[in-house]
Amino acid sequence: MKTYALILASLCSACNMTVTDADESAPSNAASPEGKGAASKPADPYGFVIVPEPAGSPARVEAVLQAQVALDRAGFSPGVLDGKEGMSFTTALKGFQEAKGLPTTGRYDEATARALLGDRPQPATWLVKIPAGFAKGPFFAVPKDLNDQAKLPALGYRNLLEKLAERFHTRPEVLLALNPPNTKVGAGATIRVPAIANQPVARIEGDERGWGETLASLGVAKDQPQADHIVVDKSDGVLRAYDAQNRLIAQFPATMGSQHDPLPIGTWEIKGLSRNPDFHYNPDLFWDASSTDEKAVLKPGPNGPVGVVWIDLSKPHYGIHGTPEPQTIGRTESHGCIRLTNWDAARLAQMVQSGVKAVFQP
Repeated sequence: MKTYALILASLCSACNMTVTDADESAPSNAASPEGKGAASKPADPYGFVIVPEPAGSPARVEAVLQAQVALDRAGFSPGVLDGKEGMSFTTALKGFQEAKGLPTTGRYDEATARALLGDRPQPATWLVKIPAGFAKGPFFAVPKDLNDQAKLPALGYRNLLEKLAERFHTRPEVLLALNPPNTKVGAGATIRVPAIANQPVARIEGDERGWGETLASLGVAKDQPQADHIVVDKSDGVLRAYDAQNRLIAQFPATMGSQHDPLPIGTWEIKGLSRNPDFHYNPDLFWDASSTDEKAVLKPGPNGPVGVVWIDLSKPHYGIHGTPEPQTIGRTESHGCIRLTNWDAARLAQMVQSGVKAVFQP
């Protein structure tokens, strides 16, 4: 994590993108609708306002990114939205094609584009104004050592650029590439992002850990199709969700297992969900833990070891969870668990419940 932060800092410097204090460009409060001068209702911190494209600017042609955004919207996640053709994009296309009864070629052909985009396709990107509440943070310098992480009051985002990247299902480097040099990143600033729509803060009974706000902060809708069972496929590197009629309704790229902690092949069951969980670190369960590590409880946050959610399995010590490093999904190993991006893990958490069957296959 520390290395990533250093890389991010150097990229920001190289591209001349600046991060300002949250209050530096905060818009002033408007008068109340009644015109009595009272402060208006607080602005939605997750309500990004779409800004019109500059007059006379040429149309942006970003076919792959447009397809990635549409796949994400349909529930067939390509992982990080980056506008690049690759393994995750091809696998997402195959999943979508299977669900729609199309030949599963993994190619972005005319029939697939027509089924995916419809008659009025949304753009690949749009310009948005950053809400003041979203820009405020707090932000944290997250150390690599888990015992040091346990000293923090939360494991939140490192900076506004990282928070923006997760909100729009991408990574900081992609936002840097989408925007011109000297783009200002702060409250009230305008920035180009992948076209992931706003979601309102969900009202959830018994929500004591701010899960409704977490969903909104990740651009994930509360209401999702309900899964009857899920399949974790090691050969394809994906987690698939099926309904009661065995129809494929969603698919997410996943990291699963390693040589030291292989994926536990077999049929398991979801035992429960912990949203915005504490992480109970036990070094005895990690083969690569330092001999000096101690048991610790880490506070919740998107940069925690399991991200924003833990989906517990009947296999002891195994679960499905988020990650602080979305760009590594499908490209690194895990300690046996199944890792998804935070936004995909949050979406899956709204699709499953205790008792759902989980099949792990080679």
